[in-house]
Amino acid sequence: MTISALPRLAAAAALALSLAGCASDFMDPGPISQRPPGASPRILRDGAPLQCVPYARTHSGVGIWGDAYTWWDKARGRFERSSEPESGAVMVMKSYNNAQRGHVAIVRRVVSDREIIVDHANWLNTGEVGLDNPVMDVSEDNDWSRVRVWYAPGNHYGGRVYEVQGFIRG
Repeated sequence: MTISALPRLAAAAALALSLAGCASDFMDPGPISQRPPGASPRILRDGAPLQCVPYARTHSGVGIWGDAYTWWDKARGRFERSSEPESGAVMVMKSYNNAQRGHVAIVRRVVSDREIIVDHANWLNTGEVGLDNPVMDVSEDNDWSRVRVWYAPGNHYGGRVYEVQGFIRG
């Protein structure tokens, strides 16, 4: 091998190593960073800031008023409640650290037995609307009692696990 061939060989080796890294990330991204197929999460910040409750009430047909953490109990006897997600249903979540807080989101579609797509407001606490946002069931029994929610700014599932009370059908 000549000395003039060494720079080309080094460049080829560097290219091969860099492509190998991309291929391994593409082939096995893991459950935390891979979003469901067909999901195109986006954040809208048009107009006045919104909270999750009025957004869910307006877009789901579930006419419940009051804080999100009260929705599950208020739906009893008025709306069908289920532990299974369904398109158009409202997912009711508990806060991770405060019993007097919660979150509601509208199921846009069911992707698989472990993934759904939701629309919701104020997930990032800035009054934004999050559309086409993936949610992953991480419960041990595959019963939708614990989920991770897509964190759009970072383009990955969030690290926090949230308890789900269930799904309210309008």
